[in-house]
Amino acid sequence: MKSIPIYQVDAFSKKVFSGNPAAVCILDKWLSDKVMQDIASENNLSETAFVNMNTQPLGIRWFTPECEMGLCGHATLASARVLFDEYMDKDEKEITFSAQRGLLKTIKKQELIFLDFPSDKPIEQNINDVIKESVGANIRQLFKGRDDYLAILDNEDSVRNVSCNMKKISELNSRGLIISAQGDDYDFVSRCFYPKSKIDEDPVTGSAHTLLIPYWADILKKNSLKAYQCSERGGSLICELEGERVFIGGYTARYLDGSIHLNSND
Repeated sequence: MKSIPIYQVDAFSKKVFSGNPAAVCILDKWLSDKVMQDIASENNLSETAFVNMNTQPLGIRWFTPECEMGLCGHATLASARVLFDEYMDKDEKEITFSAQRGLLKTIKKQELIFLDFPSDKPIEQNINDVIKESVGANIRQLFKGRDDYLAILDNEDSVRNVSCNMKKISELNSRGLIISAQGDDYDFVSRCFYPKSKIDEDPVTGSAHTLLIPYWADILKKNSLKAYQCSERGGSLICELEGERVFIGGYTARYLDGSIHLNSND
């Protein structure tokens, strides 16, 4: 029987029981895709990150309970927190990961960790009936990025109070749906829905902000933004746009440390 270190971290929050929980598994070599998927399904969190310590840069992959994802912000933030705390020299301020979409850098600035991700260009779309039925509220504009649709609503109250149709969202030709509006106390607020991945509403979605930041930076004519994802758990993000890159900063709260016990042939 072999053991794998596992950690659970609440990302984009200063305290446990808020933000977005992610599991982080530290590996000395990649497990099979099936075993990683089984672990993610067993964890039953929105994302489980697997970090391979014996590749250079460090390899990272992300699994929902249903499938592997091409990019995940909050689980990368959680992974960086674990590595900075447990596996890196105290003076280390940056970690570079190698992922499906290229190199991803994380930067520690005191208690904050910033994700350095490629930005996603919002392309305006026609508002069709499936989108209207998915959102169930007035849509001012609709955009699509690499992964998600982005529906702009009237105001923060509309975002907070909307009741989206998960069945209709599952019919969209996208990973999921983001809804957003200008905020009252933040530059913008959002919510994110991914029923195809068995995540009806994601608590705080770092990768969605690769699309949100370029949109709101253009609308508000500023490159430094404060954002809030107003799910039930909620979480705040510090956002910067620099050319073709976005920097997504957040706090983290460690929740548990433990071990996974696998059969030796897994």
